[in-house]
Amino acid sequence: MRTRMERPKHKTTMLPLGLFLFFALFVVNVRAQSLPPPKIDGFVYENIRVNSDTIIIEAFYDPVCPDSRDSWPPLKQALSYYGSRAWLVVHLFPLPYHDNAFVASRALHIVNKLNASATFPLLEHFFKYQKQFYNAQTRNFSRAFIVDKIAKFATEVVGNSYYGTIKSEFNDTKTDLKTRVSFKFGASRGVYGTPFFFVNGFLLPDGGSTIDFNGWKKIIDPLIGVHGGKSLDSLHFFL
Repeated sequence: MRTRMERPKHKTTMLPLGLFLFFALFVVNVRAQSLPPPKIDGFVYENIRVNSDTIIIEAFYDPVCPDSRDSWPPLKQALSYYGSRAWLVVHLFPLPYHDNAFVASRALHIVNKLNASATFPLLEHFFKYQKQFYNAQTRNFSRAFIVDKIAKFATEVVGNSYYGTIKSEFNDTKTDLKTRVSFKFGASRGVYGTPFFFVNGFLLPDGGSTIDFNGWKKIIDPLIGVHGGKSLDSLHFFL
């Protein structure tokens, strides 16, 4: 009886190491993998109708990143220039080495939930005054102090009456989860810095660098057939 029970155990140990590791990782991934979020990640810049000819731009931003800040004005200028031909969605990607990036990103998710029209004004507010949330400036502040400071900071855009609601939303695990989903979404796309830009699903080169207005024109003009139609030679950066 003992011999018959030991035989399957002996066979299990003879599985190839690679196959054993595969099954081990599979079990871990299944347990750690959550369901897709009920709504796709990101903040849509303007309510522009998307069709087959629309240029879709995805920007991955950290609200306390100087390069994200510097890249926003020329991108905003390009969006105004191209109007309905270009559509933008911003994904938040709080960099781990920016101490307050996650709290700032979470504040944006909270405000977007409370008043979606205030999301981009708050993002611009962070860009304009982000220095006060840099690591050096907040080195001696507690996490609770930072949360309170950012809650008050957000009310400068949405109004003082929102302070209590914003503060309480930081205790809601749903806003924490949304911010984590944003980061994981970026990681799943290969994002490792900010700003990162995708155009029609393709990653632009030189991730982490700003693009000026003329740079955006060089990218978008060939895609919409400006100056005599599409030119394959001008699209080499995608290939």
